Amino acid sequence: MLKDYVCVDLETTSGNPQWGRIIEIGAVKVRDGKVVEEFSELVNPECSVPDMITDLTGISTEMVSSKETIEVILPRFLEFAADDVLLGHNLNFDYSFLKQNANDLKLDFEKKGIDTLYIARKKLRSLESRGLEFLCNYFGINDPNHHRAFNDASVTSHLYLILCDMFKDDENIFEPKELKYRPRKKQPITPKQARFLKNLIEYHNIEVDYEIEKLTKSEASRHIDQIISEKGRILY
Repeated sequence: MLKDYVCVDLETTSGNPQWGRIIEIGAVKVRDGKVVEEFSELVNPECSVPDMITDLTGISTEMVSSKETIEVILPRFLEFAADDVLLGHNLNFDYSFLKQNANDLKLDFEKKGIDTLYIARKKLRSLESRGLEFLCNYFGINDPNHHRAFNDASVTSHLYLILCDMFKDDENIFEPKELKYRPRKKQPITPKQARFLKNLIEYHNIEVDYEIEKLTKSEASRHIDQIISEKGRILY
């Protein structure tokens, strides 16, 4: 069983790495099953944190607005992770955001990983849930600050060691696998989108906390769709 790894967890503004922003990275570096180094950083997403994310994580716009951006934080994490195998619960989610942002910043990031959610789904099928919070309660893992990145990375590492002990006869399921995510090239907002979005904002008298010119094409589409669904179209 692998006993040297980096366990990582992220908090983000949405579930889509194309337009969602990372707001927190938490990780623990483990050697021979013991934590030897920690990483915990809030990240300024350069936009407001949605209320539903604040309700879930406790992370507010005010908490991150003065923090450093992903351009500064991500290289620090890549240095922390170095050549280690990644561990996580639903690891593909975290990897997709890390890979997309690394690609945007023209940084190399290729990893192997072990997913405790995959292991739980294979070996704990009788349980009503394999979610991290449920498994922590089930195994008596102290989980004081759920949905905060460092906390979730720490408890996932603990969960992994429990699973290793329970299913040590099935080494294949703990074999690190190549993590795969194909990042998409982000295209800048088009002039037509910019004009239409500005008109929508002015028409509905909306205050926004982002710079329209800095939006990507997909982000602009999302903002346009959101305004139309909430406020309606421009009526001439």
